[in-house]
Amino acid sequence: MGGTPGQGTSFLDGTQADGSGNHGLIATLAALSAAQASDPTPLGLSVAAHAAHVAFHMEVGVRWAGGERGPFDWKGSFGSGQVDEAGWMALQARVQAAYDALIILEPSPDEPPEDTAGGLAGAAAHVAYHLGAVRQVIKLL
Repeated sequence: MGGTPGQGTSFLDGTQADGSGNHGLIATLAALSAAQASDPTPLGLSVAAHAAHVAFHMEVGVRWAGGERGPFDWKGSFGSGQVDEAGWMALQARVQAAYDALIILEPSPDEPPEDTAGGLAGAAAHVAYHLGAVRQVIKLL
């Protein structure tokens, strides 16, 4: 996802070499309080629900690369959508940890390169979708 294992990606962290330009998902989440993250707004899902799902999605990507094939609880991956301050900090740490695990992932030698590339492209698109959804929710807070 980051070109080189361990290299960041702009859709999640957006940080430039000089530390500027951080407008990705992780920075977006960090700018919110637990109360803001828990507000479902008229769009339905809260930011916390999107964050829980994104963390789960990245965790499943790592588990899939390790050979696990589920079943995975996609419906439950959104959680309750409600967090207190400690829960919000823990959820943000979970998103960061899932991201960190995903960017250092080495492709399996048993998996065709096009499968790996397709999986990573799909993961990037999925997280980008949720970043957009989070930004729409934030507009309504």
